[in-house]
Amino acid sequence: MKFTETKLKGAYLVEIQKIGDDRGFFGRAWCQREFEDHGLNVGIKQINTSFSREKGTLRGLHYQTDPFQEVKFVRCTQGRIFDVIVDLRPESPTFLQWDGYELSAENGRMLYVPEHFATGFLTLEDNCGMYYTTTEFYAPAAARGLRYNDPAIGIEWPGEIISISDVDRDRPDLDPGNL
Repeated sequence: MKFTETKLKGAYLVEIQKIGDDRGFFGRAWCQREFEDHGLNVGIKQINTSFSREKGTLRGLHYQTDPFQEVKFVRCTQGRIFDVIVDLRPESPTFLQWDGYELSAENGRMLYVPEHFATGFLTLEDNCGMYYTTTEFYAPAAARGLRYNDPAIGIEWPGEIISISDVDRDRPDLDPGNL
């Protein structure tokens, strides 16, 4: 596996090192030892999947508050998405900065999203499937989110947003003291 730290310290783009031949390829999508060697949290407690039918579907930006902060490890298993992360660590030099990556079934790239980050994605084509692990159980009382178009963050989404939940669309403006 190849680990590349993003501009937001602690977040990694992870790529499968493919061993291939004329039949296809083999590669690891998860290796506890390699994650530990990079100092990353390996305590998976939940594996989630989602499916979005339409290009232009936006999901997120979601996170959980203490004591239920979670690491997410995100992979697109069908189609293509643009996955965004936002640094919510007040002490970080990249506080409230965002970064985004295209993840697809074809490129096989995955995103390691550390604690104290929000994440969300926009589907870039129809019929997108996602698979992601978390290091905490879902805790509804700790679930929070940021609005996808909050000017305090300024995310540049690479396509038109066609479908979004009412909850995600109607989130209030960011209050950094209330993260």
